[in-house]
This record gives sequence, C-alpha cells and structure tokens, in this order.
Amino acid sequence: MTQAIRIHSHGGPEVLQWEAVEVGEPGPGEVRLRHTAIGLNFLDVYERTGLYQSRLPLILGREAAGVIEAVGSGVKNFSVGNRVAYVGSTSGAYIQQRVMSADRLLRIPDSIDDRTAAAMMLKGLTAQVLLRQTYRVRKGDVLLVHAAAGGVGLILVQWARLIGATVIAIVGSQAKVELARGAGAEHVLLLDDDWVGQVKSITRNRGVSVVYDSVGKDTFMRSLDCLRPRALMVTYGNASGPVAPIAPLELNKRGSLFLTRPTLFHYIATRAELQRSAQELFDLVARSQIDIRVGQTFNLEQAADAHRALEGRQTTGSTVLLP
Repeated sequence: MTQAIRIHSHGGPEVLQWEAVEVGEPGPGEVRLRHTAIGLNFLDVYERTGLYQSRLPLILGREAAGVIEAVGSGVKNFSVGNRVAYVGSTSGAYIQQRVMSADRLLRIPDSIDDRTAAAMMLKGLTAQVLLRQTYRVRKGDVLLVHAAAGGVGLILVQWARLIGATVIAIVGSQAKVELARGAGAEHVLLLDDDWVGQVKSITRNRGVSVVYDSVGKDTFMRSLDCLRPRALMVTYGNASGPVAPIAPLELNKRGSLFLTRPTLFHYIATRAELQRSAQELFDLVARSQIDIRVGQTFNLEQAADAHRALEGRQTTGSTVLLP
C-alpha cells in the first residue's frame, strides 16, 4: 500500500482526498517508482474541476521525479536505483509510489536535482514546444508572454531571450514584476492595466510576432489585438476559463492572423520526439542557461492548499509537492 491524493468527484480543492491505495509489481516493460518530487500544474486543476473530463476516481498529476525500485521483464535501459523523471499524457503522479511504463521515463542528469526535474518536465517541455516547434522564435522577434512569472512563463522568457527575441511580459501583480524582469523581459506590464495600448506603444503600432496566452477567456480577444498582420496567436491554457468560440472573420479583421491551440502531448507522442525535446531542455538547464525556479513546495498531503494558492495567483515559478 502507498498514499495518494485522489478525487471521487469534480469540484474545488476540498475534493482532494489523502487515501491509501494499492501499488502492484511492475509487469513487462514497466517499473515501480518511488516519487521524490511531483510537479503541480494548472492541468491538474482542469481535471479536478471537470473542465477536462476523466474517469473517476482519479489520482491527479502529470509530472514527477523519482527513483526506480523495481523493474519488470523486458526493460533494458533502466535499472533499480536510477533517478528518472517523466511527463504523462494521463494522470497519476500524486502518489508516493507508482507503476508505469518505462518507455516514457527519462534519466535525470547528475547536475539536475529531483525537485528541479519534477518542476521542469511539463512546463519546460511545453516551453520547448512553444518556442521551437509551434512557432520557431528567431532573433529579433517581439513576443508577448502572459503569466510571465509562472512556471511556464519564466522558462519562456529566459529561453526567448537566449534566442535573441524581445519579450513583453504580462504579470498579475506588482510583486511579480521583478521576477519577469529578472528572467529577461525587456518590458513588464500589469494584467489590470491597459496592456493592449502599452504593447502598441512599445511596438510603435506594429504589434508582436506571436502571443503566448495561457490565461484564456479573460485575455484572448485583447491578445489578438496585440498581433501584427499575419502573426500567430498561441492559446495554450485556460487559467481564467476556456476561450469562447470565435468567428474566423475576427482573424481576418486583425490582419489575416493565424491561431493555434497546441497541447504538449501531440508534440512528444513518440519516444524519439520526447527525447529530442527533452535533450534540448536538459542541456540548457544543466548549463545554467535556464533557471527552473521552484517558488514554493507543499507536502503531497497538502495538495488542496497548493491548488488554492495556484488558483489564487499566490504562486511564483513552479510549485512542487513532496511525497
């Protein structure tokens, strides 16, 4: 038996229950992990509330780091004692021990600690996909990044600056301004201000090359107004709720814009894709060119408090749950 956070119904943080669950032995191609650190993401909130539907009861969580304690038959690239991390297309990380397929695991480099690894898998790989694949950012591009002091946001800002782009960052409070600026944002705007007007002023009415918007409903239409003609709107999150249906004519009116709603798992569906994306991320973190900021930690059994802090915009950087 092991302990896990599980939900039996959708709702607020109060539905998160600390329970004993059975963990079996690994089958062919599987390993049993002892988790050492678990990443918290808005994706967990979406599944908890029912915005993203899953079968109940459900153990939340998509990313974690841990140590292999047992190996099933046919597993060739991992052994007991290996430090590994993963990001999953299905949930199940809010647990002390877990049996899972070895095919989705990645070795953690010695220079990266477990908390950093757990905090960077979903968020760091999302940043890699957004900057290097969804839109391949080039030197001289001007980007608008929402939630720039959050887990994905801080990575996006740092990585974009490494490439040579100019970053306009939007944050939710004055307290987060210096975080975004310290990550490399040249301009930091407040969510409650007239950031559309400010973006137009900064760009001399030209607009930005791409918008990365994880906020969703509350910012989507205004984000469109910040783009230059033929630029790309990337909506990749729903922190304020899902975006309402949009008429394609709205894209035409603003200059023949492009719109995409990517999800990480379509870009890392094969092991080869996962390894290519992860290698670039791991190299930058190992060389200290990107800092994965763990802003706060909670014990796993305090997951409800962690969810309240995340939804209340009280967190900065990444949040890690400790089993």
